[in-house]
Amino acid sequence: MPTTLTVTFISLLIATTFIRIWLGRRHFLHVQQHRQAVPAAFSENITLSAHQKAADYTAAKTKLAMFEVVVQVALLLWLTLGGGLQWIDDIWRNLLPSQEIIRGAFVISSVMIVSSLIDLPFEYYRTFVVDEKFGFNKMTPAMFVTDLVKHTLVGLALGAPILLVALWLMQGAGSYWWLYLWVIWSVFNLVMLAIYPTFIAPLFNKFTPLQDENLKQRIEALLTKCGFKSQGLFVMDGSARSSHGNAYFTGFGASKRVVFFDTLLARLNADEIESVLAHELGHFKHHHVIKRIALMFLVSFLGLALLGWLMNQPWFYTSFGVTQASNYMALVLFLLVSPVFLFLLRPIMASYSRKNEFEADDYAAKHASAKYLVAALVKLYRDNASTLTPDPLHSAFYDSHPPASIRISKLEAYTS
Repeated sequence: MPTTLTVTFISLLIATTFIRIWLGRRHFLHVQQHRQAVPAAFSENITLSAHQKAADYTAAKTKLAMFEVVVQVALLLWLTLGGGLQWIDDIWRNLLPSQEIIRGAFVISSVMIVSSLIDLPFEYYRTFVVDEKFGFNKMTPAMFVTDLVKHTLVGLALGAPILLVALWLMQGAGSYWWLYLWVIWSVFNLVMLAIYPTFIAPLFNKFTPLQDENLKQRIEALLTKCGFKSQGLFVMDGSARSSHGNAYFTGFGASKRVVFFDTLLARLNADEIESVLAHELGHFKHHHVIKRIALMFLVSFLGLALLGWLMNQPWFYTSFGVTQASNYMALVLFLLVSPVFLFLLRPIMASYSRKNEFEADDYAAKHASAKYLVAALVKLYRDNASTLTPDPLHSAFYDSHPPASIRISKLEAYTS
């Protein structure tokens, strides 16, 4: 007989699936309805053909995403109420009847492999059909496979130890295992932030010091003016995989560095690059990264505390199709079903992220140039085929950045 938790889960899953597909369809139709005319604010800088390319690119990605939602929901239902998790567990119980920690690691790894195999065709289609059609993909199938192998090996090297530690603590560290794990998990994430630029990112891309001396001097002057200490200015070979452009800060503490995609440097002039960098510095000056890290620590603390309670409740397992309770099944169940219960918080997080973007834009306008930031953003919208006419509700629910028209309008207020 279904438990209250089972009914709640099914109800929420139906509701969230409907919302995701409904929002996707709204977005698709809204973009197509505005395909025939460039918004007035962009008509001088973006051609109708570029606007229509962005509309068609957005439509293609949205249709794929809606289909992906259906497949993901089917997989989740099979793993939980369909008995998939219990079936995987039964296989490993027969192979490793007495080694719970090792068995748990294999069960969780098996679930991750199944999920990855389901996601893989979508990633391949997104890269070699959608992005290829619109001229963004630069990857070869060989590079795709190589990246997949690298990601798998890095994931094993970093993830396996932390997973084994988690299972060991759950088994033998007493009722406060979750607190010890939270401390270890928090330290682990800080270490990853520190070593990522130097040891992990170079496994996938080439990073070379910025060679343009004039641009380098301008950037270093801006960094000094804003009180930002960087390990260096680097150019990443983003063009090896995609023609999309970007720039970002990476690292933590003394390992911070500034990274520009080579595609970005090829499209923007020095004034525009300086303004884009000033925007990124705005995130630094407003402590957005630190605030997000603190939020992540808070969420993980609450989540692990909740898991520490749920793992001792028999109904938690039976509600999701698991007949043999164990520490590792509690962990994998929690990871699988918690996104369903947290989905409706997504617009709150998106709104918070957009607020951060406005603050960073404000900082760039005051410390560099609103005019050149607008010029840079318009070029990036055009060259990345970002839609200028997103559905307002879809954007409010999902988008981490403000819609183009609102963002540009606020920046132009500084130039008037």
